[in-house]
Amino acid sequence: MENYRTETLCVQAGYRPKNGESRIPQICQSTTFYYGDTQNMADLFDLKAEGFFYSRLANPTVEALEKKVAALENGVYGIGCASGMSAILLTAMTVCEAGDNVVCASEIYGGSYNLFSVTLPKFGIECRFFDADDSAEKIESLIDERTKFVFAETIANPAIVVLDFEKLSAVCKKHGVLFVVDNTLATPALCRPIGFGVDIVIHSTTKYMDGHAAALGGMIIDGGKFAFKNNKRYPAFNTPDESYHGLVYADLAVAFGTKCRAQMMRDTGAIMSPQNAFLTYLGSDTLALRMERTSRNAEKVAEFLNAHPKVEWVKYSSLPSDKYHATAKKYLPNGAGGMMSFGIKGSAKDCARFMESLKLVTQETHVADVRSCVLHPASTTHRQLSDEQLKDAGIAPNLVRLSVGIENVNDIIADLEQALENVSLR
Repeated sequence: MENYRTETLCVQAGYRPKNGESRIPQICQSTTFYYGDTQNMADLFDLKAEGFFYSRLANPTVEALEKKVAALENGVYGIGCASGMSAILLTAMTVCEAGDNVVCASEIYGGSYNLFSVTLPKFGIECRFFDADDSAEKIESLIDERTKFVFAETIANPAIVVLDFEKLSAVCKKHGVLFVVDNTLATPALCRPIGFGVDIVIHSTTKYMDGHAAALGGMIIDGGKFAFKNNKRYPAFNTPDESYHGLVYADLAVAFGTKCRAQMMRDTGAIMSPQNAFLTYLGSDTLALRMERTSRNAEKVAEFLNAHPKVEWVKYSSLPSDKYHATAKKYLPNGAGGMMSFGIKGSAKDCARFMESLKLVTQETHVADVRSCVLHPASTTHRQLSDEQLKDAGIAPNLVRLSVGIENVNDIIADLEQALENVSLR
C-alpha cells in the first residue's frame, strides 16, 4: 500500500481479510498456537519461517497494528510494545551493551529523560545530553566510537521544540550512527521522519495513535535503510548469535527489527497485549481526521493565549512569533498537532489555581487524545528532575502543558478564559 496517502493508509493498511473473514482484525486472545508439523514449528524457532508460536514474541492482532503503523511511517517492520517507554528501552537494548553510550536531546519527555539519565547508566550505558538548538559541531563532539544512536523527539514534550531533522541526520550519517526519533506528538499524519533521514521511529501509541485514552502501548518502526553490514560500530549485528544457531543479523533484510524481536522481545516479554492492539488499531482509523481537527483547534487556542494579559508566553510552532515556526513549516506543513505549553504570569500556585478552575478541560497525566487536558510538568511528570535539569529540558516553574482535543474550539477557549480570571496579575 506504499502508493496510498496517509488518510487511506489509516483505514486500510495492516490487515486485508480473505473470503468470509471478519473485515477488521479479530482479537487473538491466545498465548500459544497449534502446529501438527514438527519441522514447521522448529523453523519458526530458528526464524526460518514466518508465523506465530507464542504471544510473548508475536501475535496476529498485534501484527495487524504493526503493519499499519509501519505503512504509515513508510518503514519496513513494526514491533508492538507494552508501552512507549518499553519501546525506547528495547531499542536501546537492541544496539547497546555495557560501555556504550547514547547521545540524546535534553528536551524530551520526563520519563524518557529519566530512563536515559538514571536507569540505562545502571546497565553501564552512558547518556550524553545536548540542547536541541546546539550546533552540529557541538553535537558531534559528544559522539565517539562507542556511541550507538542519537535520540530526539519530533515535537518535544512539553518544551514544544520542533526537531531540525536535517541537522541531526547529517551528523548521524557522517559518523555512521543510528538516528532514532520519537514521533508520538506529531504522528505520521503530520510528519514521517524516515523521509528526513531517521532510521528508527518510536511511538507511544497510548497517545494520538489510540486517541481515546483506552489502550496502553508503544511501537518501534524499522526504516530498513541503515547499513549494519560490516559496520564496526555495531559488532553485535555482524557476529553470530549462538542463541539462534549462529544467525548474523546484518545478513538479514530486516536487521534491527529482527534482532529486537528475536532477542529483546524474547527475553523481556514487553509485547503489546492483543486487546490493546485491537483498540489502537480501531483508534488509528481516524488518526488523520483527528490530527487535522486538533491542529486547527490548537492554532486558535494558541492565538487566544498569546493575546491574553495573564499569559507570559506561549510555545506553539504555528504562531509566527514562535522560535520554531520556520522549522515547523518545513517538517510539519499540515499542522503542529494539539500539544502546546504556556506560562502563567505567576508561580506554581497560580498555575494550580488556574488548572483547578477549569471545568471542561481536565487535569490529568496524559496528552494527545480526543479530550483537552492540562498538567503542570514541573510538579508531576518532570518532578524527579533537578532545577538544573528542568531548565535544560525547557521546563519553567510556571509552565502549563495543554493538550487540545477535538471539542468545539469556542468551548475550549471559553473554559480557558474563565479559569484565567481566577489568576491574579502580579
